[in-house]
Amino acid sequence: AAPPGPPVYVDLAYLPGSWSARTVDEEFFRRVRSLCYVVSGDDHLKEGLLRAVLDALLAAKHQWGTDVQVTLIPTFDSLVMHEWYQETHDRQQELGITVLGSNSTVAMQDETFPACKVEF
Repeated sequence: AAPPGPPVYVDLAYLPGSWSARTVDEEFFRRVRSLCYVVSGDDHLKEGLLRAVLDALLAAKHQWGTDVQVTLIPTFDSLVMHEWYQETHDRQQELGITVLGSNSTVAMQDETFPACKVEF
């Protein structure tokens, strides 16, 4: 268990992938409060844990007690993410959570990849 203390406020936080994704629970989101959370790591381990991570964000955000807008930025397409988005959309709006989706692509050198722009 983490020692008691005030939450940490940041502009941007990357959520860990692979086996480390197991550490992202409701307590994580209570302690690390970010304007933007990047969900990266398109792997089978994270896919299995993704729903629990997203539900933990909803549960913790409810307890923040402020009107802070939060943006969730997935960097990969996921059936779990789509289902969670559809099933919890009303709750996301109540809590001030926006999930970014992007159909934009960036071409650099010989590579093309999806992208979105985030401004602070």
